[in-house]
Amino acid sequence: MDTPLTSVMTANPACCKGDTPLTEVARMMLENDCGQIPVVEAGKPVGVVTDRDIAVRMVAEGRETTSARASDCMTTPVTTVPENGSLADCCEAMERDQIRRVVVVDDSGAVCGIVAQADIARTGRDEKTAEVVKHVSVPTTH
Repeated sequence: MDTPLTSVMTANPACCKGDTPLTEVARMMLENDCGQIPVVEAGKPVGVVTDRDIAVRMVAEGRETTSARASDCMTTPVTTVPENGSLADCCEAMERDQIRRVVVVDDSGAVCGIVAQADIARTGRDEKTAEVVKHVSVPTTH
């Protein structure tokens, strides 16, 4: 039987709204020792802000960060997997969308967790971890 997501995900992750100041989003990442904050509206995920989004879409482009909001650099659409899904489903989503973290949603579609590559590595499945890292790390062409 495949590993249930609830056994590997980080439950109840910190979330923000689209109008949350970007400096507050970055502070949330620091305080929660994470690299992704889901952006929710009406209780449902509408995007995510990653540490890379802040670095590449804001800082590297010389955009004003002190007045920026989460919606100014969030990644959309957000990739989600159902809470009752399996680790295999999650790995498939990561590989398909070439992402390092996946938002987990409950039956109502609300954010209830996040699974990161590191969570997969901690399951002790070296072969699966290597496969996910390989597929997620394929360079994209611009």
